[in-house]
Amino acid sequence: MNTSALITMLVAQGIVVSFACYFFYKVLTIPPKQEPDSYNENDDELVRQND
Repeated sequence: MNTSALITMLVAQGIVVSFACYFFYKVLTIPPKQEPDSYNENDDELVRQND
C-alpha cells in the first residue's frame, strides 16, 4: 500500500469515528424529555392511543 492510500484510509476512518463519537456523546448527554403523567395533561391531543 502506498503512502497516499494509507493517508486517505486513515483520514476517512478518523472522520467516521469522530462523527460516531460526537453523535453518541450528544445522544447520551441530552436531558430526558418530560412526559405527561396522565391523560388530563394531554387534553389538547385529538388522537389518543387505546390500550
